[in-house]
Parts: sequence; structure tokens; C-alpha cells
Amino acid sequence: MLSRKPAEDRKTDIVSALLVLADRIGPDRLTTSDIAREVGVTQAAIFRHFPTKAGLWSEVGERISNRLRHAWDIALEAGPDPEDRLRALVVAQLTQIEKCPAIPSILFSRELNVDNPDLRETFRELMLAFQGHLVANLEAMRSAGKIRRDLLPADGAVFLISLVQGLAIRWGLGARSFSLVEEGSRLLDRQLRLFQPEGE
Repeated sequence: MLSRKPAEDRKTDIVSALLVLADRIGPDRLTTSDIAREVGVTQAAIFRHFPTKAGLWSEVGERISNRLRHAWDIALEAGPDPEDRLRALVVAQLTQIEKCPAIPSILFSRELNVDNPDLRETFRELMLAFQGHLVANLEAMRSAGKIRRDLLPADGAVFLISLVQGLAIRWGLGARSFSLVEEGSRLLDRQLRLFQPEGE
């Protein structure tokens, strides 16, 4: 049994354990007993910090949201060039997935899609925010003549989000046998070339 810790530290331990286990065994199979065993506390101790499982998942959603938004804020400071910011945003997203592989499985889990509307809303807002950042930078690139005029920035953002999601799935299914960031950067280069005006 671990020694008593401040409540916030213990909550962090619980969330961290949940993320490890969500990746290891899947978010839908995960129980509070599993988390308690991983942390080294009783199941009752889990519920002292999080009275309901839904509340625990909501906390996980908030922490993931804060983590991603912080990474995006840093990416948006990559410089005045919108293409640099766009690249930094995609790399930031891939880096966070590589650091926390449970993120895609939580996004697509039954827990998110059916059982927990608050968690679903947190991630819906998160996805819209990421899409908004991509659209804003693609609009700036389009104004600067860096992408073709017939490509709507909203469509370009969907292509880039699909690239990230598809690559994350392939990375997971492939036992993480390649660098997500390196492969993502390579494919992003290809995708942005396809966005360029004809003749460039």
C-alpha cells in the first residue's frame, strides 16, 4: 500500500494509471478495480477521489483536453508563417498521441460514444478546436497563394485530421513499429504538396 499523498497528487496517479490501462487493456474493459490495483490503493480509495466512474472519465477528458490545448498553443507560436504553424499543429497532435497512446482508443470507445455524454462533449469541442486551428492556417496559406484556390480550407482540415487519425490507427495496429511523428511528418509533406497550386 502506498503512503498517503495529497489529494491532487493521488488524483493524478489515478488518472495516469487509467491512461496506462486504457492503452493496455482497452477503455471499455477497464474497471475501477484494475485502476486501484495499478495505483496500489483500495477500490474505495478511488471512489473517495472520484465518486462515480463517469466523474473519473470526465476528469480524464479534461486532462487530455488541457494537455492537447497546451501543445497546440505552443505550436501556434511556431512563427509568422501559417505553413510552419500548420506543420507544428499536426506534429504536436502526433507527439501527444505517441506520448499517450490511449488517446485514440478513448476517442473511439463505447465509453465515449454511448455511456458518458460529458466526455463525448469534451472531445467534440476538442476536435472542433483543432479543426478550427487547421482551417485558420489553411485560410492564411490560401490567401498567400500557398494552396490551390479550389481547395476549401475546411476540406483541407478534414484531410489533415483524417491523416492523423488514420496514421494513429495504423501505428496502433502495427504494434508501434515506426515513429508516429516521423511517418506523420513525411506524409504531411506529401499531403501539402497535393494542396499546392498546379505547376508548383
